[in-house]
Amino acid sequence: MRMKLLPLATIAAGLLVSLAAPSTFTAVPNALSNGQPLPSLAPMLEQVNPAVVNIATYTTTAVRNPLLDDPFFRRFFNVPNRQRYRRTRSAGSGVVIDAENGYIVTNNHVVARADDIDITLSDGRVLEAELIGTDQAVDLALLQAPADGLIEIEFGDSDALRVGDFVVAIGNPFGLNQTVTSGIVSALGRSGLGFEGFEDFIQTDASINPGNSGGALVDLSGALIGVNAALLSPAGANIGIGFAIPSNLVRAITDQIVRHGEVRRGYLGLEVQNLDPNLAEAFDTKDQDGVVVVSVASGGAAAGEIETGDVITRVGGREVQEIGDFHSQTAAVFIGDELKVELLRKGRKHQVTIAIEDDLQEQVGGEHIDSRLANTELQNFRNEDEVGAGVLVTAIAQGSRAWTAGLRKGDVIVAANRKEVGELKDLREAIGVQAQQILLRIYRSGRFGYVSIR
Repeated sequence: MRMKLLPLATIAAGLLVSLAAPSTFTAVPNALSNGQPLPSLAPMLEQVNPAVVNIATYTTTAVRNPLLDDPFFRRFFNVPNRQRYRRTRSAGSGVVIDAENGYIVTNNHVVARADDIDITLSDGRVLEAELIGTDQAVDLALLQAPADGLIEIEFGDSDALRVGDFVVAIGNPFGLNQTVTSGIVSALGRSGLGFEGFEDFIQTDASINPGNSGGALVDLSGALIGVNAALLSPAGANIGIGFAIPSNLVRAITDQIVRHGEVRRGYLGLEVQNLDPNLAEAFDTKDQDGVVVVSVASGGAAAGEIETGDVITRVGGREVQEIGDFHSQTAAVFIGDELKVELLRKGRKHQVTIAIEDDLQEQVGGEHIDSRLANTELQNFRNEDEVGAGVLVTAIAQGSRAWTAGLRKGDVIVAANRKEVGELKDLREAIGVQAQQILLRIYRSGRFGYVSIR
């Protein structure tokens, strides 16, 4: 039997009749039954929509044709030996968080590798934006645009969210400007999703599709409680499972970028794992809440305060039930902070305070180590199964001084100027020993090698 599609007006008329008809259920209030206007999100959205912008990025990439690599082919067809380039465009969303200074937050993956960034406001204006800083670990980036006539959004408290709270997602999915979808908070503190970096997501069933990335997730008062970041879908379209970065983490990260031009995250030097019933019994804890410390780096901030075998139950005032809770708290631990940690040691409760000092940084821009490492991102690295410890190159700009010398993303620096490197502090000290060159010993794809940067 074929289904007959009814006009939308017919469906709406039938719905109104059914609501007005007598029923054993309480009638839904509407304009026809009591003279009051229907509930609507429109007044809130009129205030919030102007703070959400469309982001267009433009990237120039080299186009390689294998035939043009053949000198005979070029001579035979008289093809000039010139490099060809292609300019590509992609789209995303952003949120104005500071109208006076023109600051706009979005996802790092929206603007990564972009040569030019344009933002389109709700009133149709198109402005050029400048990238101020990024945090690849949390997938956030901060842009700055001319501040004339911008409207900012108000931050909400993401820690106050509860599962079941109504939320609204605003963005530009598939290039459709100012699209609004609604839903509820499906879960909090989602982690273990396989994304890179720290994971502490708000899960929502408000539709989040490609192009929504970097847009706003707001509560019913219009306050920002998250920045849309990802969707879970086998086909690349929404199936009711979307994720947003909590607003409290967004505020902390953007404050760091404004103040320092980067995120000066502290290096705790801890590796942890989840408890299971056997481990909980072995470490004399009554339940499985918490994470057990399996490694403490000698150069980390936690050295001397936390020991292997400790079971961490609270970090910074928040309960830690599993690894995701631990990582979500350490994502917002910065240089200069004092972090309070509650733990169980041999069955007894302890509380320690860890001071995060200047030389205990988790990740830095290479220029803060040496000018010859500019346009690289460096991070402390530990993998006992392979190289042990070192400094990981998490990003490097093509054409930069270090890239030209042979350094690549994914390289692990294990020595510098013939001095062993186990963390960023060691790298900074080793490079200061010799001014003429930087001789790096690296580990790449199972093999060791050297890179010399002058």
